[in-house]
This record gives sequence, structure tokens and C-alpha cells, in this order.
Amino acid sequence: MAKQLNQEVADALGSGIRKSRPLSGGCIGEVYHAQLEDNRDVVIKVDNGAKPRLDIEGYMLQYLADHSELPVPEVLYNSPGLLIMGFIEGDSHFGGGAEQHAAELLAALHQVKGPAHGLEKATLIGGLHQPNPWTESWITFFGEQRLLYMAREAVREGSMPKSMLKRMQAFVDRLDEFIQEPPYPALLHGDVWTTNVLAKRGRITGFIDPAVYYGHPEIELAFTTLFSTFGSAFFERYHELSPIAPGFFEERRDIYNLYPLLVHARLFGSGYLASVERSISRLGF
Repeated sequence: MAKQLNQEVADALGSGIRKSRPLSGGCIGEVYHAQLEDNRDVVIKVDNGAKPRLDIEGYMLQYLADHSELPVPEVLYNSPGLLIMGFIEGDSHFGGGAEQHAAELLAALHQVKGPAHGLEKATLIGGLHQPNPWTESWITFFGEQRLLYMAREAVREGSMPKSMLKRMQAFVDRLDEFIQEPPYPALLHGDVWTTNVLAKRGRITGFIDPAVYYGHPEIELAFTTLFSTFGSAFFERYHELSPIAPGFFEERRDIYNLYPLLVHARLFGSGYLASVERSISRLGF
């Protein structure tokens, strides 16, 4: 396998691997940090599964590079089974300065306007299919293409009871009572949590593993709170640059976090399903 991978990298980049080490992270395939024979530092992802889809991750990283100033890895080679990116230094530990910088970068990303909610093609989140049909209404998109889509898939896989899907449907039927349309569809990274953000010396160096689409920035902000990725320094700076409407922390944050909780319930099991149930109950469904 090592010999085959070295040949594939050499064919793709014109330089073979001098040395490499495995990296953790990502839901798809194996990940390595490698130094090439021409001294370039790269990250190599390999997917030897039956239906490799690394080309979608490469597409999303390139989309962010082409449409925003968000720092992301440079895509050097992109195919379903092999993705090679430029290496970004940093780790996932953030002081106040890094949090403020993250807020500035995400606030700028959220200024990028799309033609509608969704994207030109389906993407992935955590290795799961993420549909993105262009939709004029954010409320419709979030209800149908995020909450109900992921809930139906969870039922189909047997990781959610049908009774909870019925409760989710009842909630989505009244979703317009709980969330509002944004001023415009904003470009989102889509999967901002701790290990998908890198920092060094108080500055953000890169965002990795995106799940890109256009939507409401509040869903991005909510996800950062689910695993305590950022704290008050981030939100204070973001609010200075792009005011967060009242009621976000009190109610809408939990509504938007239903989506990543459903994703995690499918990926990791019933512990996250219990969190979905608590959120639905608090909303009165």
C-alpha cells in the first residue's frame, strides 16, 4: 500500500514521499502528513472504500478558496480516492486573540452572498450526504433539507424511532414561529467545531473539513457552541462586526443545533439522540 500511495502521489505532484506520519481527524479515509522529496509539506487523504468521495471535500475547499478569503488548505490534487492538500501549521487550542481572529474571518465569510439557500451540488458533512437544492426560503431549506432529511435518514438506518420523526415533522410544520429568514443567503463553512479550526501564536491559520452551502449564519454560530469551540471573546467580536439578533442564545441556538445533533446521532449513536429528544421537548413537541 505504501509503495502504491507513493507512486500515486508522485504521478499527481511530480514528487514522491520522503517521509510521512498518520494524522487523526476527518470521517473519511486515512490521513497523513507527508514531506515530499522536493521538500513540500502536504496532507494526504486516502479513501479505499467501495464508494470514495474525497473529491467532494476537495471541491468544497476549492469553493471556499475561490469565493472567500477564509484560510483553507490549498488543494494540490483531487480525486475520489486521493486528496492532497498543502499542510497548515497549528493546533486546535484558542486563546482570546485567536477567538477574535476567528470571529473576524467568519464574519467576513458570512458577508459572501449566494443566489439562494443551498449550493450548486450536494456536499458532505462528517462523511454523510448533505443535499443542497437551491431554495428561496431559508425556513423551508432548514426544515426540509437539514432537519427532516437527516431525521428520515436516521429512521431509515434504525438510529431514530419513527415517533421522534413525527415530533420533528410537527416542529418543522411550525418552524416559521421559531426562526426568521436571514437578510440574504450567506456562505457557510458548515462544520465549524474545535478540530476543524487550526491556530498558531494567537491567530487562526486555517479551517479544514468543510460542509459548504449558503444559509443563515446563525446555524454556523450555533454549532460553535455545541462543543464549546469558542467563548465570549469570539461572540463579542463577531457581534461588533455583524450584530447577532436578540433571542439567539436563548432559543434559536438550540434549534439550529438540532442539525449537528442529528448528524452525530447517525454517526455515533443514541447518546446524541437523547440530546435531540431533550431539545424537541423543550420546544414543546
